[in-house]
Amino acid sequence: MAGRFYPGNRRRLAHEVDRLLATAGRAPEPAPRPVGIIVPHAGYVYSGPVAATAYAQLAQLADPVDRVVVLGPSHFVPLAGCAVPAATAFETPSGRVPIDADCCEALAQRPDVVRSDPPHAREHAIEVQLPFLLRVLPAGWRLVPVLVGRTAPSAVADLLDAADGSASLVVCSTDLSHYLDHDTAVERDRRTAEAIVARRAGAIGDRDACGAAPLRGVLTWAERHGHRVRLLDLRTSGDTAGDRSRVVGYGAFTLLP
Repeated sequence: MAGRFYPGNRRRLAHEVDRLLATAGRAPEPAPRPVGIIVPHAGYVYSGPVAATAYAQLAQLADPVDRVVVLGPSHFVPLAGCAVPAATAFETPSGRVPIDADCCEALAQRPDVVRSDPPHAREHAIEVQLPFLLRVLPAGWRLVPVLVGRTAPSAVADLLDAADGSASLVVCSTDLSHYLDHDTAVERDRRTAEAIVARRAGAIGDRDACGAAPLRGVLTWAERHGHRVRLLDLRTSGDTAGDRSRVVGYGAFTLLP
């Protein structure tokens, strides 16, 4: 999606990400270290300002992050279960992102996980998070990209338990409502945001979020471990890009210990 969802030039991309982060501002001091974030994944002109409010929380992390587990929906390849890639890196205009191949191989031993590149090849849900992550996190982390298809939320929570570590970060990539008028979307997304903050995975319907499957799994994992969820931003593409007749909803949240 380089050159389409976000700038394809390294310098222009860095400038755009920095501009979005500066506009979002920094987290209040002192802020607990997030164990995860929930962010949208559309083109930066649409969802970038909302996503940046979550990534701004990570820009001041003092402790290193060794592993980033990014979960997103599979928009183009139907999946029963989850898919991790066989590739060893993702190439972006911002640089190469190494994949934690050992972790992916271990996850692929699970009966509900396949190791396959084709589901990831055209998918933007994980890709658009990488320039932000490269900008806000110190070098040295490795990526665990997980596309989530038809699978139980408890299975996704189990996968996160298997992949998680003391220096890990979980990123859930999902947009909210799709193609409603602005006022209808605002009301639906408000209800969805309330369910997310309350960690009520069962209240998230398939039409409430395009990444409903990974979102329900992350909320189940958060409920299991007592992680709190805090709403940071809730807007639509009508707020960020102007047209309010047919919008997509975006929300940004942090998961706190």
